[in-house]
Amino acid sequence: MNFFLHCRSIIYLVLNIQVGNRFEELREALGRLQLNDAALKFEPESSSAMGFGFRCGFLGLLHMEIVQERLEREYNLNLIITAPSVVYRVNCSNNETVECSNPSLLPEPGKRRSIEEPYVKIELLTPKDYIGPIMELGQERRGEFKEMNYITENRAKLTYMLPLAEMVGDFFDQLKSRSKGYASMEYSVVGYRVSDLVKLDIQINGEPVEALSTIVHKEKAYTVGRALTQKLKELIPRQMFKIPIQACIGAKVIASEALSAIRKDVLSKCYGGDISRKKKLLKKQAEGKKRMKAIGRVEVPQEAFMAVLKLEKEVL
Repeated sequence: MNFFLHCRSIIYLVLNIQVGNRFEELREALGRLQLNDAALKFEPESSSAMGFGFRCGFLGLLHMEIVQERLEREYNLNLIITAPSVVYRVNCSNNETVECSNPSLLPEPGKRRSIEEPYVKIELLTPKDYIGPIMELGQERRGEFKEMNYITENRAKLTYMLPLAEMVGDFFDQLKSRSKGYASMEYSVVGYRVSDLVKLDIQINGEPVEALSTIVHKEKAYTVGRALTQKLKELIPRQMFKIPIQACIGAKVIASEALSAIRKDVLSKCYGGDISRKKKLLKKQAEGKKRMKAIGRVEVPQEAFMAVLKLEKEVL
């Protein structure tokens, strides 16, 4: 007989080591935590941007925060943590249902009929003076208002149905900020709903960067894409050729920035007024940059990825 219920992770993120080659230390630390925490799931994952790390699954926000704090405090590990993501259900055109927590594993648009995301019932307790700002927060996070009850003369309870993906970022920080620290919340997962979700890809010089791909609601795709492309433009070093930075949904570009090329003055040693020679030098330079762009690869520095991951936590 089966006397055990298997815990299902609802939140995922990737843990990497910030400095040094301590991958095995992180593996050992996660293994030790798993001995007395059967709900913790992890598997190795590698990417060209982040290197080797582990994709970890958690029961919820509190479980995620406890594991992160124990790794840093008990094992003295400096962690790089990606923005948390949730488990989506993809209804495919062949009538199969696939669970997906990694944007890179999302089936192609032509192979899926719909995407479902987990919803939570969230109860917000707040003094009546902050009801307005908290209702604005709920509306911004795609919340569905259910009811409001006054517990006391000066304190109210607001109930929302909210996508879990909207809560795993900075929702709690925003709640505390808008209520000056007086509001609190409780939540429980209630099931899945079909939502208008899309996969947002980032391309640098025409090459997709899988580490920066994310699943967002269609209404927020432009805002997130614009923020990511602008941040990458600030952080990527300039090259000898122009670098396009694009946010895409499938083949459609929804936001774009361009990193201008470093220009070398090829006319500095061209004395005299021979205009034909100057044109020849400029044409040769343009052809060289065109060849360089065709074969050149743009290396995104680690610091840029860290800044973009931090930005993702704020805008998602």
